[in-house]
Amino acid sequence: MKGVILDAVKDLIVDNFGLEKWMDILENAGLPRTAVFSVRDDVPDETVLKVVKSISNTLNLSPEEVADAFGEYWASIYTPKVYKPYYRGIQSAKELLLKMNEIHRKVTENIPNAHPPVFKYRWEGSNVLIMKYISPRGLVEIFMGVLKGVGKFFKTTLEIERISQDEVRIEFKE
Repeated sequence: MKGVILDAVKDLIVDNFGLEKWMDILENAGLPRTAVFSVRDDVPDETVLKVVKSISNTLNLSPEEVADAFGEYWASIYTPKVYKPYYRGIQSAKELLLKMNEIHRKVTENIPNAHPPVFKYRWEGSNVLIMKYISPRGLVEIFMGVLKGVGKFFKTTLEIERISQDEVRIEFKE
């Protein structure tokens, strides 16, 4: 996984709980308290998952609460700031979700070893989208948190339901 994920996680924790709590999380994950992750670093998936588990344990949050907090922060605070050009011209949650493959391709085209998820789309009516999450990482819970964050960013109510191992049903309540 790319270091940008842990950079966002660090910002989320430091912004909401302070630097000391971030260092506790690193230590509880078996990492040095002063570990630094560059946005382009290749970070083993296992390391990221240890940090996520440590967040859950250290802050006494369920894995779903951690995924939701990350997704909301990622989609409504971190990426609009870091990837601002990719948000330009997008007016709705629906538009952003339909452009996720294109955004991932553009963001990672010059980053070696980047393996972002890919999405397949299927419509069930005009306001119900089925998104298939394709990634060997299997981080559908985090993907669902990101979906919730996209809804919050665009002030759109989304009803999100996991319907299979790799598919999520999204109803746009506009």
